[in-house]
Amino acid sequence: MPHLLGIDLGSSSVKVSLVDIDSGACIASAHYPESEAPIKALHPGWAEQRPDSWWEYLKECVNALMRKCASADAITQSHNNAIKEDIVAIGISYQMHGLVCLDKDLQPLRDAIIWCDSRGVPYGERAFDSLGHEYCLSHLLNSPGNFTAAKLAWVKENEPALFDKIRYVMLPGDYLALRLTGVPATTACGLSEMMLWDYSAESGMAASLMDYFGFPKEIIPPLVPTFGEQGRVTEAAAKELGLKAGIPVTYRAGDQPNNALSLNVFNPGEVAATAGTSGVVYGIKESVNAITQSHNNTLINTFLHVNHNLGVMHCVNGCGILNSWMRRTLWPTTESTAPTYEALNDLASTVPAGSEGVSVIPFGNGAERVMGNRDIGASIHGLNFNRHTRVHLLRAAQEGIAFALYYGMEIIENGKLKNENSADASATNAITQSHSNTLIKTIHAGRANMFLSPIFRDTLASISGVTIKLFDTDGSVGAARGAGLGAGIYASTDEAFASLKQLAVIEPRKDYSAPLMDAYQRWKELLPSITK
Repeated sequence: MPHLLGIDLGSSSVKVSLVDIDSGACIASAHYPESEAPIKALHPGWAEQRPDSWWEYLKECVNALMRKCASADAITQSHNNAIKEDIVAIGISYQMHGLVCLDKDLQPLRDAIIWCDSRGVPYGERAFDSLGHEYCLSHLLNSPGNFTAAKLAWVKENEPALFDKIRYVMLPGDYLALRLTGVPATTACGLSEMMLWDYSAESGMAASLMDYFGFPKEIIPPLVPTFGEQGRVTEAAAKELGLKAGIPVTYRAGDQPNNALSLNVFNPGEVAATAGTSGVVYGIKESVNAITQSHNNTLINTFLHVNHNLGVMHCVNGCGILNSWMRRTLWPTTESTAPTYEALNDLASTVPAGSEGVSVIPFGNGAERVMGNRDIGASIHGLNFNRHTRVHLLRAAQEGIAFALYYGMEIIENGKLKNENSADASATNAITQSHSNTLIKTIHAGRANMFLSPIFRDTLASISGVTIKLFDTDGSVGAARGAGLGAGIYASTDEAFASLKQLAVIEPRKDYSAPLMDAYQRWKELLPSITK
């Protein structure tokens, strides 16, 4: 029975899933390490990981996966080996924007500078000013910001001897693919994540930014397609992993584009969302003009999507972390005696939609791109000591997270904030204006994290006027299905995702719309005074 192997390389762990091609079912999954993988922070704002540790985690995952397959049906070792023999393609999802520097022998020269490291910010800002905002926003569709190119600029200035030894620079997923196949390569989507893709250039390479930073073009590895054969598992890698040699790697993508693929989001009008520690809404645009017409596209991120439409991403760092902060701060007990999140949701549901005037700004987990790369902190507003209780704070926190995600959706959808000059409009007029030109039709998400909360998902659906569909999937399963597409096993996305299981549909609540739009307008009016 043929299978697909999906690999999801995160900053906290590596996860793998084995997917049956015929049924589309996930046969087994495993992740490693059990606790979060270490991140080195040698200085404030730094974040590094050892690239070889990702390979070690992958080996542990594959071993654990095969043990699960062996024990699930008490199958024999020979059958376990047959499962290994039946893996026909591998797909990779990975943490975005990291920097891996390799020498001439394709060995790491230093620890990887990963996505949440902020040392590249001043280098990206100087490039943005020097090349010109109009140029960057029309050619790169972003400011150079804190992406991979800016991180490499830091290495060039601060570690010049090491920089001179660089043969290739790669993203984390590129490095894992190299360890599997021995082939140094990246993708066009990967270059767009690095901020080295010029949407106006025939070659695609952002030559002006490369020249500005003084990067030789030879350090960019050859391009391979996002879908299609990118190399085959070598004898050495197969021996280490316990797999057969020659399995093709046929798909790779960054974690947020891959999350969208996992949720079958490929077309304009669809949005993929996640709401863990941080929250992301990832929408699809089909033309560069739809991006360049935006006067706020420095507040969101734009990349090539896996199907080479444009993926427009809004990230809120302070998402589920705010909900967990409320739990441990308002109920300061041990983990074993603290109320469950389900119990807290029940308490919060006793407060009406709109939280009776309490507003929570959730930006308390570092600098937010949507706030102009500023760290404005979290804050609570409208609190009345005679009227409000900690239960009001619970509900206002969840509503504030949903408001922050919708704030980005407005930018993704229109390129500007809807009703930004309509502070005096009534709630009814505001909701009518907001939803009358809605281009986003559905939000796809996994049923996990904040999407387990009825308050959060009802708020997001009602404030946006958009239906939310919850699915049973994750990044490693999506990577496996991507591998099936890349190997030509599935003829279309419809075929690849025919077995994607929809778990729930959340429609906007009419009884919530007016009070929530009133609360959202109040929430949004607070931002100018906070961000001064």
